[in-house]
Amino acid sequence: MSELKTYCDCLIQHANKMSESAAAGTLYAEEKIDAKSLLKSTCKAFLKTLEECMLMANATFASELFEPSPAESPPVAPVKPMKAQHHASSSHSKAERHLELNNNHEHGPGIEVVKCQERIPIKDDDEQADKLERNNVETINNTYYEDAESRRTSEDSSSMPEERLPSGSLQLAAEMQDSVMLQEEEEEEEEELETFFSLMSHRFCDIRLEEDNFIPTEYFLESCYAIVPVLDKLGPTVFAPVKMDFVGNIKKINQKYITDKEKFTTLQKIVLDDVERHLAHIRNSATEALLWLKRGLKFLKEFLEEVKNGEVNIQEALNNAYGRTLRQYHGWVVRGVFALALRASPTYENFIAALTVNEGDEQKASFYRTMQRDLGIYLPAMENLLVILDDFYDQYNLESEEVV
Repeated sequence: MSELKTYCDCLIQHANKMSESAAAGTLYAEEKIDAKSLLKSTCKAFLKTLEECMLMANATFASELFEPSPAESPPVAPVKPMKAQHHASSSHSKAERHLELNNNHEHGPGIEVVKCQERIPIKDDDEQADKLERNNVETINNTYYEDAESRRTSEDSSSMPEERLPSGSLQLAAEMQDSVMLQEEEEEEEEELETFFSLMSHRFCDIRLEEDNFIPTEYFLESCYAIVPVLDKLGPTVFAPVKMDFVGNIKKINQKYITDKEKFTTLQKIVLDDVERHLAHIRNSATEALLWLKRGLKFLKEFLEEVKNGEVNIQEALNNAYGRTLRQYHGWVVRGVFALALRASPTYENFIAALTVNEGDEQKASFYRTMQRDLGIYLPAMENLLVILDDFYDQYNLESEEVV
């Protein structure tokens, strides 16, 4: 572009010199021929250099010219360069031309200057002016399309990570995530969690009945001791009276048992001994203790049934179980004590967490299924033993409607 500017300056100087000399009438024929030849040579060099610059620009941006303008692009009007006019002041004409060339240079950065090696013959001045005008228009348009395409490419590249993310990669990522989640669910389902009921030292479901459905004394009492911690989990303070009564009845039966373990191997044998000795209806006898013990076991069974069946309000579950079992045998004083204990009952979440073996197991979906499984085994066996005892007490008319 610097070479092109030099030729342009020379061209203007020669034109101004000829104009001034012609106006003054001092230009002779020989001088006219030399000036015209020099002016023509300068024009050829200027136009050749300009054409080679345009060839370089066309070779670089030819593919972009066929693309439509962006939607936001303003319409481009052809800008024709002003032809040199003869004015009285040659310095003013030169300044305007210099400013115009600087503006064109600013609109077309990045065009490499190539030195001319050939000369193209020029027919006349009008043809050169028309060609110069067409080349100038093409240069301005090429520069505008270059800037617009550059902005569009920059915007597309910045948004490509969000808009042009390959769909195959998204699908593969989704499939991998689903596979990992499914594997975690399967592992959790296969994981065998332990609960309070699965790790009890003695369970009612492990009791092996003897002949005539007689219940082994020692194992039954051990199973009753094993369920006492459930009362602690409901509230070691407020349920302390219930726990004391429950444990006291176990001890009364055990005292009878240890007097002759070989004779009192089953609960029915202990009760039959009291019946034969007319001690069955005596207060604090083993028969009366077993009567209240089985009532307490019924209360715990009904409460655990409520939880197993989906009752998440522990206070409501306890109240329902109490109303179906112990309430009818309690006076207003005992009922008041129990009502006070109900108000301090734990939340469902805290109670379930107390039945876990490992901290945090209650957060796992498989823990609920494991709890259902363990209670599904434990509670039916417990109910079966209570039915056997009820039938036995009914058989010997040992039930009592006394209220305490």
